Amino acid sequence: MELGSVVQFLDNKSILVTGGTGFLAKIFVEKILRVQPNVKKLYLLVRAADHKSAIHRLHNEIIGKDLFRNLKEKHGKSFTSFISDKISMIPGDISRQDLGVEDSGLIQQVFKDVEVVLNLAASTNFDERYDVALGLNTMGVKYVADFVKQCVKLRVLVHVSTAYVSGERSGLILENGYGVGETLNGVAGLDVDAERKVVEDKLNDLRLQGASDKDITIAMKDLGIHRARVYGWPNTYVFTKAMGEMMLGELKGVIPTVILRPTIITSTYKEPFSGWVEGTRTIDSLAVAYAKGILTFFLGNLDSIVDVIPADMVVNAMIAAVMAHASHQPPESIYQVGSSLRNPMKYFHLQDYGFRYFTNKPWINKDGKPVIVGRVRVLDNMDSFHRYMAFRYLLLLKGLEWANAAFCHFFQGVYSNMNRKINYVMRLVDIYRPYLFFDAVFDDLNTEKLRMAARTSLVEEDVLYFDPKCIDWEDYFMNIHIPGIVKHVFK
Repeated sequence: MELGSVVQFLDNKSILVTGGTGFLAKIFVEKILRVQPNVKKLYLLVRAADHKSAIHRLHNEIIGKDLFRNLKEKHGKSFTSFISDKISMIPGDISRQDLGVEDSGLIQQVFKDVEVVLNLAASTNFDERYDVALGLNTMGVKYVADFVKQCVKLRVLVHVSTAYVSGERSGLILENGYGVGETLNGVAGLDVDAERKVVEDKLNDLRLQGASDKDITIAMKDLGIHRARVYGWPNTYVFTKAMGEMMLGELKGVIPTVILRPTIITSTYKEPFSGWVEGTRTIDSLAVAYAKGILTFFLGNLDSIVDVIPADMVVNAMIAAVMAHASHQPPESIYQVGSSLRNPMKYFHLQDYGFRYFTNKPWINKDGKPVIVGRVRVLDNMDSFHRYMAFRYLLLLKGLEWANAAFCHFFQGVYSNMNRKINYVMRLVDIYRPYLFFDAVFDDLNTEKLRMAARTSLVEEDVLYFDPKCIDWEDYFMNIHIPGIVKHVFK
């Protein structure tokens, strides 16, 4: 497998990116414009009512970010005209037929020009409403597949999924795909159309009952968790992403199709600069809570591997896969991009890095005082977690309940607030439990073939680095990632 030249490959290319305001999409767009400013056009599909709204999102949610500062410095006063020439915003909705694009002229232009499609649109909330997650993560993939069949110059479609479609398996997880209707627990009957009917029926029942918007949201979240577990997946997100992969089956043999499965995506390792991150991802939300003194105990196995991969490495793997499949059509079609096999890190490393960093550089709270952190108490099984919660919180909650009854609901506000927080914590633990005790590593043999091709045949040396072996995790977390989330995420 030979990749050749990145610069030459991207020259005069037209690329469609769905989920254009997402974390990975922004990093991809910046990389392409920096590496090959002669790219013909980047079409970015974003959820927007009209073109004006889409342009507003471009300036506020994409190029307005610090991520683009190097490009702004490079182009100076011509940056705005450069962006206007290279980026075309497409208002639409991936959960609708034709991707919700109503401008027929624009659709025909995309059909005529686009050679590469990257499907990055997704709902990444593990506790998302089932109707929303099904629409974006499953049906959205079907609509992308239908759309790309009409792109006359299309050379490759890359769909970004997640490595955790594997569910709660243990051992070595191979880069294998899912057949339509295949389930993790062997239960028969999984059918996407049937799942859509389940959603429609439930929504109709709720509306007939006069349920509030809040009640509908709760019911749809609960429905997603229930349907996922019927077929062996732990939560709505990975269940709908797995069904999304199944939607690509009909493209086999028609269009070169690639599924990229990253693990937990973290801040940039090198490009365009180290430590850029946006939003709170799984482990980052823990870091924020810990630094602010909210997280004092943790559930999980400290010896479990936590599989993380910097975002710029994911984007580089994506570009390498595009080049390989657009030109050579290798037999591999699934690439797991992570670190657990080649450079594993464990939860106790994260615990240590967080303690050392925030001990030396404590977070300053709104009162101007440093937050003093200690070692987090780790509960290594669900039984100990339930005992801890019962002793620490549930007894207090029961006492408030009695006091509230005795004093004519005087403590109702305090009781309701504490009850809501406890229920929230219990729900989060229930959803994230599989990952806190994760006992598997992700095989990346196909991805390693891409790395070898990049090392041996790429004209521009080091442009597509994505080998996790080069990462010193202590240096990365202490000097890049944690400072990055402090700068870009902490409020």
